Amino acid sequence: MLFKDSKVAVIDGLRTPFMKAPTGKAQDLKAYDLAREAINNLKHRHPYLQDDCDLVTLGSVIQNASTSNIAREAMIGAGLNLNTPANSVTMACISANLAITNTANAIQLGAVKVAIAGGVESSSDAPVRITHKLKKTLLQAQKAKGMKGMWQVFKDFKFNSLAPEAPAIAEFSTGLTMGADADQLAAKFGVTREQQDEFALRSHNNAAAAWEAGAFADEVCPLSIPPKFDVVTQDDTFYANSSMEKLSQLKPAFVRPHGTITAGNASPITDGAAVSLLMDLNEAKKRKLKPQVVIEGYVYSGQNPHGELLLGPAYTMPKMLNEAGLSIDDIDVYEIHEAFAGQVLANLAALQDADFCQNSLGLKGAFGEIPMDKVNTQGGSLSLGHPFGATGSRLLTSATRRLIESKGTYALISACAAGGLGSSILLKRIG
Repeated sequence: MLFKDSKVAVIDGLRTPFMKAPTGKAQDLKAYDLAREAINNLKHRHPYLQDDCDLVTLGSVIQNASTSNIAREAMIGAGLNLNTPANSVTMACISANLAITNTANAIQLGAVKVAIAGGVESSSDAPVRITHKLKKTLLQAQKAKGMKGMWQVFKDFKFNSLAPEAPAIAEFSTGLTMGADADQLAAKFGVTREQQDEFALRSHNNAAAAWEAGAFADEVCPLSIPPKFDVVTQDDTFYANSSMEKLSQLKPAFVRPHGTITAGNASPITDGAAVSLLMDLNEAKKRKLKPQVVIEGYVYSGQNPHGELLLGPAYTMPKMLNEAGLSIDDIDVYEIHEAFAGQVLANLAALQDADFCQNSLGLKGAFGEIPMDKVNTQGGSLSLGHPFGATGSRLLTSATRRLIESKGTYALISACAAGGLGSSILLKRIG
């Protein structure tokens, strides 16, 4: 969808530090805690949000049943006016993208003037379930009468049914892990292990350099973590001293022994929250906020999860640019989600593959080569981390900031997601 005369201004964005999970610095925090702190910090930066916010929408993937509408609970915890409506959405790794574009639609239609959109994830607080056998037995036991009834319920009970069930990491539809799919995708487009390690090293080096240069100073809010209330001010997901030698020594993580995806070229399991302040353009001007970037449009895609699980960017970027009448060279800033180094490189290779572009995208030939010097120049999910529900908001904030700093005209955000889904969002600088 392309907005004609976009009214959706990107005013601000911030996030908590992104932290390794599930045994890292945020292991005792819930998603609620992370989202509350992100919203609270945004509120302190823009005090009018306390009583003058029309909508809060957050994305999340791993949901805690006690805070199933995480957006509502987090905004209450952050002290926003209780009259503010809030809803939560889920679309795997592009959940925050969905929160952002749903909010953009509401602003474009005039239903909302000021809104918060983003997402949160706490992999450290992933729910652990009891087995179906144990649940069934316990429910039957509630209805049993006397010792005889209890005996009938428990006589065939096996003690291994007491073992908890961890959340599944495989795709429901295919039974494959995302890492195994990434391995297959990399092989399909001829992406080597060395190329993946080089791209991962680039991501870590870019992130380290960006932190050193203060690029994230206004983007990442401090997080005080109980019980000692240690203050975390920086992501702990990147390696400033990594090297090709270190990366080359890591063993395959998913397809053994000949796979190319390792812990070094895959994004880490991460806890964190990120939020974006979106506003009607005229409303922003009335508030004398001097907006510089607007959301021009967005597209989503769905592909066959068998073989195309992670090809969302290759499907959505050409569609978005063609709809806007733009070419690859018209885009000054690319922010592409790095689930795996092999996934990013395979998507970029797909756009240069004439057969793929003709047969899968309906184009006359190859779409073209995206210049690497425009892609994720301050790190990406490989180095900065990937809290599933929050990454889209981080991409929006990074792309907005980079677009303003570069004095360019257009930025494009793109991401893949579980289930064979994809997203691209087009931004334009107006200031």
